[in-house]
Amino acid sequence: MPDHATSSDAAVQAQLDRLWSLSPGADVLGLERITQLLARLGDPHHALPPVFHVAGTNGKGSTCAFLRAALEAAGHDVHVFSSPHLVRFNERIRIAGRLIDDPSLAALLEEVLDHSDGIGASFFEITTAAAFLAFARTPAAATIVEVGLGGRLDATNVLPRPAVTGIAALGMDHEAFLGNRIVDIAGEKAGIAKRGVPLVTMNYPAPSRDRIADIAAQAGAPVIARNAMWWSEADRGTLRYRDAKFAVTTHRPRLVGAHQSRNLALAIAMLRHQDAVPMGEAALRAAADWARWPARMQRLNRGPLRDLLPPGCELWLDGAHNPSAAQPVARALRHIADGRPVVLVLGMLANKDAAGVLRLLAPAVSRMIAVPVPHHACHPPAHLRRIATGLGIAGEPADDLPQAVARAVSDANTDADTVVLIAGSLYLAGEALALNGEAPD
Repeated sequence: MPDHATSSDAAVQAQLDRLWSLSPGADVLGLERITQLLARLGDPHHALPPVFHVAGTNGKGSTCAFLRAALEAAGHDVHVFSSPHLVRFNERIRIAGRLIDDPSLAALLEEVLDHSDGIGASFFEITTAAAFLAFARTPAAATIVEVGLGGRLDATNVLPRPAVTGIAALGMDHEAFLGNRIVDIAGEKAGIAKRGVPLVTMNYPAPSRDRIADIAAQAGAPVIARNAMWWSEADRGTLRYRDAKFAVTTHRPRLVGAHQSRNLALAIAMLRHQDAVPMGEAALRAAADWARWPARMQRLNRGPLRDLLPPGCELWLDGAHNPSAAQPVARALRHIADGRPVVLVLGMLANKDAAGVLRLLAPAVSRMIAVPVPHHACHPPAHLRRIATGLGIAGEPADDLPQAVARAVSDANTDADTVVLIAGSLYLAGEALALNGEAPD
């Protein structure tokens, strides 16, 4: 599913239009094009500050947010490359703590595109090259790089020797590229392993754990696995992390959901098993409170979209777009609602498992309103409604998010304290943030 990007800045938009005209217009895996492009640019990926490289089906973005929070709490300037963006393309490239500004972004894209003739580089490959070029030119203490798709053949996997690599939660997604068995997906994620570089992992079922260990061994990378080399446990208010030489207790993360404690623990383990960037205990503790990651069980503030609901209602947002992401969202939703009625506003891309997501969310919701995902091929709202009906959920279609949110409480039988959750796509989440005036900064 190709990315979609527009900009209110004319110079940036001119380069995005040029990018669209030159790129294949679809997801493309492989390292040949990005390697050739970076070589033309002087191999900036060889000149980055120490790199924290993170893969995973779900949770890799949150793990990157915890890494950034801890590193910045320690006083370090940090570059971050992440995807997709939610509202502005600039969100993908954070230079020494700040989102890239429009003039710098336009100039970078122009420079990369000027060097891309004949390569056939994809949207993501051009973006990756632009990020690496920006990072190589600006001093910082660390660089956080989120894998785009998979790992082994992802454009970010040209990084020669990160300080540490990590794999977050595994699940089924992007099967057309990564295979339809979880063990194969695990193998693709493990492809980021590098000789002599610690590969920090969660605990996975034995087949996936063994596949990751085999691939890491072939690469010469030591595996630092949860419940073997590090441990974590969370209760109602705290997270406790320990490894062979260290232990720390933090608050539970401000990011909502039990799964975020596991992501925080993974970030701490990655920071503990690298020696390129100095870290103190206080900074590790601060990550729980400092980390922000939009559209992951985010409660929306007052704004044009939220104000379509009565004062007693809550509007929440999550980009969950596959079953493994929907499961922790369903648990968090039941905790948030605490017996109150829940209305799900759902929009999903056409290549996602809508039935699998709805099956997991169904027990936590009382009603569903289906919407299209603007500017993307998506499941028709009528199709989502049929799936919901088959699962015993009353559903209806809506033309867009404002109409859906307004309808969520328009029924005379709807309680005044209804919880409304927008979910199913990060692109839809970005639309919600834009409509509510809460673009990430």
